[in-house]
Amino acid sequence: MAAVAKKTPKQKRKSKVDSPFRNFTPYKRRKTEAYMNDKQVAHFRSILENWRLELMVEVDRTVHHMQDEATNFPDPADRATQEEEFSIELRTRDRERKLIKKIDQTIELLGQGDFGYCDTCGVEIGLERLEARPTATQCVDCKSLEEIKEKQLRG
Repeated sequence: MAAVAKKTPKQKRKSKVDSPFRNFTPYKRRKTEAYMNDKQVAHFRSILENWRLELMVEVDRTVHHMQDEATNFPDPADRATQEEEFSIELRTRDRERKLIKKIDQTIELLGQGDFGYCDTCGVEIGLERLEARPTATQCVDCKSLEEIKEKQLRG
C-alpha cells in the first residue's frame, strides 16, 4: 500500500512588507473589485504619504547631523574624510529631494484619477507593480521596451 503524503498547512504570507522606505500591508484585491477604486486609492495615498514623510525626516536628520558634526579638524586627512562623508550625504539627499518631487506628482495623479494607468498605452499598471514602485507611470511591457530602446541608443 502506497504511503499517502500528509498535507501541510500553507505557510502564512508575511502580512507586512518591510523595506527601507515604507511599511505597509499588501492590498488584497477581490475578483469583483474595480481597479483603482476608493479603497485602493486610499491604500496608495497612505503608502506615498508615509514614504514622503520618512524621506523628509531623513532630510531633517541629515541637516542636523551636518550642523552637529561640522568641526574643523586640524588633520587634513580627517577633514577630507568628513568632507567626503558630507558630500555623499548631500548627493543622497539630492536624489531623495527629486524622489519627493516625484511622490508629490504621484499624489497629484491620485487626486486627478489618473493614477495606476500606463502613460504610454493606457492599460492598468497593476497593484503589485505599484506596491513595489508606487511612482511607476508605465506598465512592465512599456517600461521594458523603453529600456531596450535606451540601451540600443547608447550602444
